[in-house]
Amino acid sequence: QVQLVESGGGLVQAGGSLRLSCAASGSIFSINVWAWYRRAPGKERELVAAITSGDSTNYADSVKGRFTISRDNAKNTVYLQMNSVKPEDTAVYFCNADLTLVNRYEYRYWGQGTQVTVSS
Repeated sequence: QVQLVESGGGLVQAGGSLRLSCAASGSIFSINVWAWYRRAPGKERELVAAITSGDSTNYADSVKGRFTISRDNAKNTVYLQMNSVKPEDTAVYFCNADLTLVNRYEYRYWGQGTQVTVSS
């Protein structure tokens, strides 16, 4: 089995910074794509950022220039550096991994979510 464990959420003032982490453990052969999603109150879940095994990145327009996604393959961990945060960034943030298991099957796994609250 595979587990994704997130950390780093919390309360931050507008204009501040926060770094989220998500570590994967289990029978993992490779992690092909990491992504961060968020779900704000009353809104649908949206993609925030994604990074491929080749380090290609993709960002939602609302976070471009403020958030940075990165990965540490040796630690099976993905990070989301959040700078210049805004109250509208308040949401539950979920990490997501498209990975290949040691048995070569491919699956998508989700973290449990971490709350980020930005005060004005």
